[in-house]
Amino acid sequence: MQASPPTNRYGKTFAIIAWLIVMVMLYLFFQDTIDKQLNPNQQLHSVQGSTGETRTVLIRNKSGHYVGTALLNNQPADFMLDTGATTVAIAADSAEKLGLPFGAPMQVSTANGLTTAWRSRIDRLQLGDIVLYDIPASIVPNLTGTEILLGMSALKQLEFHQQGNQLTLIQH
Repeated sequence: MQASPPTNRYGKTFAIIAWLIVMVMLYLFFQDTIDKQLNPNQQLHSVQGSTGETRTVLIRNKSGHYVGTALLNNQPADFMLDTGATTVAIAADSAEKLGLPFGAPMQVSTANGLTTAWRSRIDRLQLGDIVLYDIPASIVPNLTGTEILLGMSALKQLEFHQQGNQLTLIQH
């Protein structure tokens, strides 16, 4: 049995390396595309209206939800708009990372049933150029993921209109 010449082995090695590089690049490209489908509002942009109001437009994601990335106490945080949530609801792990205070315990009703949550407050919540201050929040221990549920304690301070796949948040 005759051994392969060295140049033949080098050629196979470089072909394998080239294919690996192509696969990694495809993965990175498609991962970015998938991320944009899940959260099309990673960079929120606002415009000033003719009467001085600030408007931030959210695009619905492929699952039909309005999600985006806000600044919560000047730190980026992914959110999902939830008009059924009384307050802004935050998972305990996320609240610790964001440095939110764990206040008095309270009973809350979630999709997973009754649980104990803690009262908290968000000093500053920024959605594009819309800025809200001193927002009541609740820290919910059984809330999964890192996404914040942007509830009515924040949304009641805004006007919002939905048309097609867009939701416009308006601050007067």
